[in-house]
Amino acid sequence: MKIKKGDKVQVLSGKDKGNEGVVISALPAQRKVIVDGVNMAKRHQKPTNATMQGGIIDKAMPIHVSNVAVVSPKDGKPTRVGYRFTEAGEKVRVCKRTGVDLDG
Repeated sequence: MKIKKGDKVQVLSGKDKGNEGVVISALPAQRKVIVDGVNMAKRHQKPTNATMQGGIIDKAMPIHVSNVAVVSPKDGKPTRVGYRFTEAGEKVRVCKRTGVDLDG
């Protein structure tokens, strides 16, 4: 999966189409990602030791990885992601639109 935690992504389809957010977590086995502020749902929460307050909370739900695209750091537009190898032999992710490295 080419999208990782911490990437800034834009939603391509669905009820939140056009919204941007940061990937909170990636679920590679399910091919889904959880994006901050996107695909929010109301969930009933019991009070626990971790969350003393109970009630109805807004929770970010997973969205399929095919419905999001990484935002290019150079021009701020959604782009596809590719790979290339550095001279040191490291595999890095590359923005297909501008050719900028996404890792490090």
